[in-house]
Amino acid sequence: MKYLDEYRDPAAAVRLLDEIRRISTRCWTLMEVCGGQTHSLLRHGIAAELEGTVELIHGPGCPVCVTDQTDIDFACQLAKRSDVIMTSFGDMLRVPGSQGSLLEARARGGEVKIVYSPLDAVELARRHPEKQVVFFAVGFETTAPATALAVMQAAQDQLANFSLIVSHVRVQPAMESLVESPEHRVQAFLAAGHVCTVMGYESYDRFVERYQLPVVVTGFEPLDLLEGILAGVRQLEAGEARLENCYSRAVQLAGNQSAQDLVREVYQIADCRWRGFGFIPSGGLSLQEKWLQFDARVRFPDCGLPVITNSECCSYEVMTGQIKPPECPRFGKQCTPETPLGAPMVSSEGACAAYFRYAGV
Repeated sequence: MKYLDEYRDPAAAVRLLDEIRRISTRCWTLMEVCGGQTHSLLRHGIAAELEGTVELIHGPGCPVCVTDQTDIDFACQLAKRSDVIMTSFGDMLRVPGSQGSLLEARARGGEVKIVYSPLDAVELARRHPEKQVVFFAVGFETTAPATALAVMQAAQDQLANFSLIVSHVRVQPAMESLVESPEHRVQAFLAAGHVCTVMGYESYDRFVERYQLPVVVTGFEPLDLLEGILAGVRQLEAGEARLENCYSRAVQLAGNQSAQDLVREVYQIADCRWRGFGFIPSGGLSLQEKWLQFDARVRFPDCGLPVITNSECCSYEVMTGQIKPPECPRFGKQCTPETPLGAPMVSSEGACAAYFRYAGV
């Protein structure tokens, strides 16, 4: 804990808050991209302390929230099969598709298991050769190396009963899609430190140059976030747009080369649909042709469903910063963590869940 305590020092936090207020000549609008950062900003009261000085809006940084509904429906269909063990991280079980959730599929008799690592799913396939084990691979570039390793391990073990539903998404194309929308209000970004730990942050140079918006890489603890906000405000006050790393203890310019090599070996960049956003060019990953035997959609081509969209959830407006969760007319009424209308309320990283838990609304 001593390594966290120094980034939660109340006196240091007060000094940073005072400095942000001192240099601000107007209220600036910053977007944090990561759902973990959203929860930290609300849990530690940073968003409330900066009200009127910095407006913090919450981006599409929850991979569970943006997992396409068709992928959830496909997973639920597979879970109905007696020969399938569906595996996933815990967050995915309660996310609703058009035909219900994986938790409901389990209640109806499907074999759905929570795993803590993709390699746990590989081990299940090894122990149950009579079953098809499917892992629901969600997450940003942060989790892609682990699922790539699982594919390579399954190939090495010659497991013909392991496959993936690949729902990995990429952060920067979503940021580009967001700022190209005429409704966007973002004046600076706090970039997701965990993604940059894996992928580095070199590519943001082009983003900053193209869109003339500051991008500050930051972490998740209160002082990390306050230092990132201060750096962003300093740039805005000076009329600058630069790429800045305020999370140097974890993030290097080029990122983790070994992890990137794993991702490049197994995956290729692909166009994909984001829940709430629609189609995003280069917005995700798909398996390369040499690994397609591990693609669940190839292995189970007969399990598709027609798409039924849910128009009640305002997830797009929330994830693009057009509204705050409490501004949704269903927030805290029809939509609660027990009865979520959309993924931003059910996911532990979702902005709606963060407001419901921490904002006292």
